[in-house]
Amino acid sequence: MTRPVPPRILFVTSTRIGDAVLSSGILAHLVETQPDARFTIACGPAAASLFAGVPRLDRVIVMSKGPYAAHWRRLWAACVGTRWDAVLDLRRSALAWTLCARRRYRLSGPSGLAHRVVENAGVLGLDPPPAPHLWTLPRHEAAAERLIPAGGPVLAVGPTANWRGKTWRMENFIDLVARLTAPAAPFAGARVAVFAAPGEDAAPLLDALPPDRRLPVTGVADLLTVFAALKRCAFYVGNDSGLMHLAATAGAPTLGLFGPSREAHYAPWGPRCAVARTALAYDQLVGGPGYDHRATGTLMDSLSVEAAEAAALALISAVGGNR
Repeated sequence: MTRPVPPRILFVTSTRIGDAVLSSGILAHLVETQPDARFTIACGPAAASLFAGVPRLDRVIVMSKGPYAAHWRRLWAACVGTRWDAVLDLRRSALAWTLCARRRYRLSGPSGLAHRVVENAGVLGLDPPPAPHLWTLPRHEAAAERLIPAGGPVLAVGPTANWRGKTWRMENFIDLVARLTAPAAPFAGARVAVFAAPGEDAAPLLDALPPDRRLPVTGVADLLTVFAALKRCAFYVGNDSGLMHLAATAGAPTLGLFGPSREAHYAPWGPRCAVARTALAYDQLVGGPGYDHRATGTLMDSLSVEAAEAAALALISAVGGNR
């Protein structure tokens, strides 16, 4: 007896880690509502490891950018031989109309000021929008346990970002961590996990911590291992980055630090999240005379340590203290 061919769903998402994380809620919706479907994920190299644990995964197609849109031609060649039940494209391309598909969904139009989770959910008409969701495998949880062993609450810090303009000064992070772990503070004497992607330098913060309380989660390329490690943390504070979105998705109370990016569009998602932003508004920081995103240093200096500490304490109080 011939087995029926399972439905095939192609999910095309972002190159950037943060956007890919924020798209995972509608992927989770499809996984739940299409229990017989098999999934192919197409994304950029930086985000590829996010999807290794997706249930009923056929493959992840890595879209390494090439000249003259070669990455799109390679993706088309990899997908044109399949009859798709659905193609969902969050990259605003014409791909879905060039493939054989029963249903096509495409994020259309320029990004507005709605949160990216809301924009993504609108592609499928979902209201309320599903929260971001990632799946780990046993190897990710085991690696995370080695990085962050059991032994009391852990304060997680993300002092780096992929753009200098969004990066709060390292000395501010050192001061903030000292305040949050001081005697009588919410994380008095707690261990501190410092997260940084491969190639990012978090050494000044690590060097400022007592050796018996520092947990370096730096240089880890596997994003699901990082995600599993964040699930073991009691609180996260860091720059607007993909790591911030991983922390929020992991369920850690998450404070995102914002300046030259719009929190209306990219704030960490969820009821256990908050934002501290610079005294200067986005429009005062970006696009003025002489502004050059390639050469700028930090644009975060109008966010004081005192303001960040106050926002952290308010969030800790709102979620019921440490865990």
